[in-house]
Amino acid sequence: MLSNQNKLNNNTAKTERFIKKFMNPLNQWLFLFLKLPAAWYMGVKVKVLNTDKAVVTVPYSWRSQNPFNSTYFAAQAAAAEMSTGILCSLAIYERGKISMLITDMRAEYIKKVNKKASFVCEMGPEVFEMVQRAIDSGEGQTLTMESIGTMPDEKGNTVVVSKFYFTWSVKAKQ
Repeated sequence: MLSNQNKLNNNTAKTERFIKKFMNPLNQWLFLFLKLPAAWYMGVKVKVLNTDKAVVTVPYSWRSQNPFNSTYFAAQAAAAEMSTGILCSLAIYERGKISMLITDMRAEYIKKVNKKASFVCEMGPEVFEMVQRAIDSGEGQTLTMESIGTMPDEKGNTVVVSKFYFTWSVKAKQ
């Protein structure tokens, strides 16, 4: 049986392997193209991924805009979901059979998005704790994760444009 320190080192090596693999531009492109083609088409990209946070961008382009010259709400939602979902994927990677599913979503649109937007989720530690609880208890666990969308304003300051809340459910399968 592995000691707690060995389990921690093993999980750290697994998360580092996932991050290295996913952040390879070709691997990320293939993943989006094959598994999330709408996000791929809109130009969604994971820019930062670690055990603490994920940063995902969506460009302001003809593929992601609406008729009102702003970024389409669904493009914002795709980037925001990716910022939370990639953290869940990181937390469950090579930890056995664990299912993950969104059970609720809510959004607040604050400002018109007419530039490249970044969506940041800084709930990595909470996700890892939720997954560990699911493994230890054998019961489904949920966590509402926040992703905050920002863009630069005319003066170069960062402004919040939207906030998304995704409730993820994870369950370890026997």
